[in-house]
Amino acid sequence: MSKQRSDCPISCTLDVIGDKWSLLIIRDVMLRGKMSYSEFLNSEEKIATNILVSRLTVLEEEKILVKNVSPENKSKYIYSLTQKGADLLPIIIELMDWGAKYNKNCPRKELGQKIKKDKSAVVRELSEALKQKVK
Repeated sequence: MSKQRSDCPISCTLDVIGDKWSLLIIRDVMLRGKMSYSEFLNSEEKIATNILVSRLTVLEEEKILVKNVSPENKSKYIYSLTQKGADLLPIIIELMDWGAKYNKNCPRKELGQKIKKDKSAVVRELSEALKQKVK
């Protein structure tokens, strides 16, 4: 774990997931079904390879993601959320909602429309789906 700046819970959380890349990787696993290094690399935000490796390592060390050998391709690793990672779902949903509400360059897509209509129901539905996938 990285060095803590303080004992404030918000600061401690930011020490783990406070950079934009970690949250986008978590989003990709949680909401977009991405699991492999190459899938993360092909995300629209175009993360650099060295940053991707670094952030995946931190997320794995922090037990937010777990890395396993792919059952389909033994030379490939896949990443999945742990329960600790899945517990970030409400935060990810709140960030999506806030971003769509206050940034006019980020229109609500299908999931965003559902969040606007009934955020609690979306969190419940996605939480149930994640329970099936959590390692």
